[in-house]
Amino acid sequence: MARALIVGCGCRGRELGTALLAEGWAVRGTSRSEAGLAAIEAARPDLVLMDIQLPGKDGFELVLEIRRSLHGATRVVALTAHAMAGDRERAIEAGFDGYIAKPIDIRRFPDQIAQQLELR
Repeated sequence: MARALIVGCGCRGRELGTALLAEGWAVRGTSRSEAGLAAIEAARPDLVLMDIQLPGKDGFELVLEIRRSLHGATRVVALTAHAMAGDRERAIEAGFDGYIAKPIDIRRFPDQIAQQLELR
């Protein structure tokens, strides 16, 4: 079973992400960026879905921290409402492996996740 960690995204976003990944995934979540790296160490996820707008450290700071850690190869995808021109490129340049804009399109989400895992 694949493992995913959802960091941030608000309670409803984490619940929706968990529901959409229910089949074939063990999903954990945390709302706090400060717990992000510890959650990665505990969960050893195959995929991290991370909001960019987090309380405390933002997603850009946290992805940099992840890249500098022992878990630097972990696949981290921005799942964010930052959907303006150039936001995808900025996320990729900051160290995210992929980018999915919110609101989540529930019909496309499973395929978007599969695509992110294929890009490894």
